[in-house]
Amino acid sequence: MNKAVRDWLWKLCGLALPAFLIVSFTAHAAQAVKAAPAAKTAPLTIAKQGYFFVAGQYSKSKDGQVMTGQMFVQFQIPQQRKHRYPVVMWHGGGQTGTNFLATPDGRPGWADYFLRAGYAVYVVDQPARARSGYFTDAYGPTRRPNATAMSERFTAPELAKLYPQAAMHTQWPGKGVAGDPTFDQFFASQVEDMSNLTALEDLNRSAGVALLDKIGPAILLTHSQSGPFGWEIADSRPALVKGVVAIEPNGPPFYENSVIGAPDWFKDAALGRAWGITRLPLAYDPPAGEPKDLLMVREDKADGPGLVRCWQQDAPARQLVNLKRTPILIVVSEASYHAPYDHCTSKFLAAAGVKHTFTRLPSVGIHGNGHMMMLEKNNLQIAAVLKQWMEKSVR
Repeated sequence: MNKAVRDWLWKLCGLALPAFLIVSFTAHAAQAVKAAPAAKTAPLTIAKQGYFFVAGQYSKSKDGQVMTGQMFVQFQIPQQRKHRYPVVMWHGGGQTGTNFLATPDGRPGWADYFLRAGYAVYVVDQPARARSGYFTDAYGPTRRPNATAMSERFTAPELAKLYPQAAMHTQWPGKGVAGDPTFDQFFASQVEDMSNLTALEDLNRSAGVALLDKIGPAILLTHSQSGPFGWEIADSRPALVKGVVAIEPNGPPFYENSVIGAPDWFKDAALGRAWGITRLPLAYDPPAGEPKDLLMVREDKADGPGLVRCWQQDAPARQLVNLKRTPILIVVSEASYHAPYDHCTSKFLAAAGVKHTFTRLPSVGIHGNGHMMMLEKNNLQIAAVLKQWMEKSVR
């Protein structure tokens, strides 16, 4: 795609957002990110590595005692540790911790990048997922990924064109369809997960609290489905969550977004997050006894072309008292299906008194990414943006 067409599409899909919504880096910082050097090839020296499980309890089943609720945690601590707080990497729906270990075409992943930068790194498999184990009689039915849906949503949205920004996707390392070697490697990593998303949030909140109680203060790096877990864990353990890096967190507030095609593009689907940005209660001030206390209202018009009209709290909005003290970065790519609505999560947090940084990657010169940006061709350039924010904002 040539630059003129790309720039026109970006303008169509929301470049003209109100300035207060986009908090990005200075021109100097943006240049520093664009000029980030390639990943070092020197050997990476690890001082300690291993795995453990947190949370979990014995439950009765037809076969006898089983353990449920446990979460697998893989960790590495670099020999040259430069940062006090580790990074905990939490994958999204249908995914596992492999998202952060490497890319499907064999390049280094975000875990290696942050280890080389001097961070201890913890990578989890969500409870009831992958190495954490699954018992159908305990967790209930699953959702199953299929190749067409994964291609349309993650790896080749430019072919399906299901939402306005999809045509700008250029960064997947391959054709993004079944039969392409890189896609086949990616699809091999997809797994079934729980259909009951409220129960899933509860499991992850409990496991996240147990993890931080064990390892101490940390930075949470969440992606997609795990976005609400970051809000819930920070709400439960505000002193232990030193920062939240939310990569396209599950949203938008309240109602799921459904894409219906041009010219209207979007309509509301089910009420997904009754507590605004989560399915579970958060600590609001004044207190909210039940979800309807948040008094949902919808914007009369979208903030720009190609964007949804946000559902928000009616003014004056209840405040998220425990999240106010947490440094938060929300990152949204140019061509993801999240591009039309992640600004709604930013607006919800701002109205609830939560100062944060909201960055659309094109605002720092990074173009063409989809939702699985940690696996795409410029994944380490994006990691440099995250690292820069951490070093500036987390104390």
